[in-house]
Amino acid sequence: MRISFSPSPFLFRLYRNSLCTTPTISSQNPSIPPTESQIPNTPFSKDEISLHSVVTQDHVIVTLLSQQNDPSGALHYFQWAEKQRGFVNSVDVFCILVHILVSSRRDSDVFQLLNQYISGDSSTSPTVFVDHLIETSKKCVLDNNNNNNRVFSYVLNSYIRAGRIDNAIECYDRLVECDVVTSIWCFNDFLRALVRTNRNQKAMDVYKEFVGKRIECDCATLDLVMHACLKHGKPNEAVKYFQKMKEKGLELDPISYNTVIHAACKELRLMVACVYLKEMRKMGWIPSDNLYIAVIGVCLKKGNVMKAVKLKDEMVKSGIPMNVVVGTRLMKGYCVQGNLQSALDIFSEMTESGISPNRVTYAVLIEGCYRNRNVEKAYELYNEMRGRGILPSAYTFNSLIRVCLDTHSIEKVDEIFDEAVKCGVANIFTYNILITWFCREGRVTEACNVWDKMVDIGVEPSVVSYNNLISGYCRQGNMDSASVAFCEMLEKHIKPNVITYSILMDGYFKKGETDQAFRLHDQMLSLGIAPTDLTFNTIINGLCKAARTHEASEILKNFMKDGFTPTCMTYNSIINGFIKEGSVSTALATYWEMCESGISSSVVTYTSLIDGCCKSNCLDLALKVLGAMKSRGLQVEVAAYYALIDGFCKKGDMRGAQALFNELGQVGLTPNTIIYNCLIGGFKNVNMNEAISLYKRMGKEGLSCDSKTYSTLIDGSLKAGNVQFASELYAEMIAKGIKPDVNTCTALVNGVRKAGQLEDARKVLEELDRKKIPPSVLIYNILIAGYFKKGNIEEAFRMHDEMLDRGLVPNDATLDILVNSKFEENVSNSGA
Repeated sequence: MRISFSPSPFLFRLYRNSLCTTPTISSQNPSIPPTESQIPNTPFSKDEISLHSVVTQDHVIVTLLSQQNDPSGALHYFQWAEKQRGFVNSVDVFCILVHILVSSRRDSDVFQLLNQYISGDSSTSPTVFVDHLIETSKKCVLDNNNNNNRVFSYVLNSYIRAGRIDNAIECYDRLVECDVVTSIWCFNDFLRALVRTNRNQKAMDVYKEFVGKRIECDCATLDLVMHACLKHGKPNEAVKYFQKMKEKGLELDPISYNTVIHAACKELRLMVACVYLKEMRKMGWIPSDNLYIAVIGVCLKKGNVMKAVKLKDEMVKSGIPMNVVVGTRLMKGYCVQGNLQSALDIFSEMTESGISPNRVTYAVLIEGCYRNRNVEKAYELYNEMRGRGILPSAYTFNSLIRVCLDTHSIEKVDEIFDEAVKCGVANIFTYNILITWFCREGRVTEACNVWDKMVDIGVEPSVVSYNNLISGYCRQGNMDSASVAFCEMLEKHIKPNVITYSILMDGYFKKGETDQAFRLHDQMLSLGIAPTDLTFNTIINGLCKAARTHEASEILKNFMKDGFTPTCMTYNSIINGFIKEGSVSTALATYWEMCESGISSSVVTYTSLIDGCCKSNCLDLALKVLGAMKSRGLQVEVAAYYALIDGFCKKGDMRGAQALFNELGQVGLTPNTIIYNCLIGGFKNVNMNEAISLYKRMGKEGLSCDSKTYSTLIDGSLKAGNVQFASELYAEMIAKGIKPDVNTCTALVNGVRKAGQLEDARKVLEELDRKKIPPSVLIYNILIAGYFKKGNIEEAFRMHDEMLDRGLVPNDATLDILVNSKFEENVSNSGA
């Protein structure tokens, strides 16, 4: 853009004092004063100068203008005039000299003058300086278009070189207001200074303004504005600037491509990054390894591991060897996908190529082993890492501890934990991992041991530490210890959070101490801790478990007024509560209320409703709920089938129970021991052969019988008169290490006694002694009645005395047997 000039009047407007003074510019050889012959010719005679005895600004301005074609003489005269008595330099004088020197390409002199002027304390503001430069340019007879462009570029550049960026911005803004355009090299310097000093938004603004004037910019300009966008957190803008300049035909260079690809990577725009990477290669430019690393990283973040591997192969083919960063990133990509083996293959490829893995590499692989629960490989990598002399970070130790805990490799946990403490890298997260796990496993004592170690080495417990310990105590029902831990937390000025209060409230609810739970809720509110959905659900679930479901339903309405939005879990607690209280109709009404609220039912909802209907003997309604569950495409769980099978068995409808049992296998579910026990119990009284058949089927399917299975089968066999099979079942039960309960032994003793095998019945009692199972009065009653029936009165009374010695108190049935010899009737009445 050219500056238009008007005819120049001869006299200049004078500026005085603070607005016009400049620092003194020393002559090139200040020790030698100029001679009279060295004083340039001026329109004023030497006599006039002598008479005035003061060199005025008018004299200097006129003389400088007369010396436009002699820049050396003009500079020499200016330096002489500066030393004269009473001469006060002005902005106009300085500006005229600058114009003269620029026109003669005296660049070094110009920069020296400008740097000295701009660095001085008495320099005028950039706005005033620019105005004077524009005004004085009109007085000079020069090649105005080209020279003035250079003058303003030099001035702006001088502000930048002096580090006065705010002055540079003021100077640039004034130039724009005056429609003056600097050279492209100066504009790039200005942009560079803005980006360097993090004035990125300003850089983007001046770039838009510059390009908006249809002024040609170069690759350096584009690269600088793209960097400004990246630093300002607007990588998408950088890509747009690149695309726009590319469309305009700007001849781009590798640096611009490098920057735009990094910008695309910041935005995770994989397609854009890959397109420009391909263009670079087509132009014969080899992308750097850092560029490949960036694009590969985006591939992995997008989950496209195959593309990342192709880029790695392409990089190697281009002559750039795979490095530890690329290899590690590829391993992490595979590990995130759960493909540990492929990650290990990359690891092997890398080490075989002579690339040494670093601490991050091992951390990624050990974390991958944790995700895959491969404790052996994790431990192997750990040992290899230590063998290379690489100290694992806390993150790596924590991953190792997690995988060992998940696989219950407790011995390895102790070893790794001790090593982490010894190396000094165990942090609060390390201790919290252990404390959390032990508390979840119900091993609170061991959690406390870890806690003591943590405190002993000076690691301060966090709110998470206390939350986990309190949770462990609450799971045990040990609310006293939980309360002590909570008080200790407060004493140490560790502020409890909403999770802390929710855990404690849940613990008190489970203990039935609802008043204490609500006191904690009030305390939480008084401290300004806002309840969350967890808090609301804890209160509702706690009331339901305390058989106060109607109260929970009413509180829910109040919570909803406070902004709480109930979820399916909330309604499940209420539905399950009503079912446990026997209010199936109310549970169904709550279900319909949930549906009307637009909340979808879950498997838990339907399972609870099926269980409730079955317990209320509403089997037809339970089957309808099952049908609704299937129609919604929900996977029916084993628990729902158990509720239905149990309901049909209790009703005596074994055909219906068997049909549901068969359906269980058809839908891909495997019946468990509980369901088999339910069916065996149902068939025990109607078809013992079918019960035995189910028992044998359990063995074929690899299901273990429990004490209830054996008790039911033994009782059924004895009632069917099959004492031999009952005895075999009992022997099998003992051989498997299953501890028989009193009911099992009672059934067996009574069955054997009825078969007339009193000695075998006595052996069952002896077996109870060996298993340290206390016998019941009922068992002694059975044996006493049996000996009376056989006429062995002495043994009957001896058994009575033995019963007394064991601390068992005879009941009315015992006395009737001893006094009245009412054998079968009293044994029957006593519950055998």
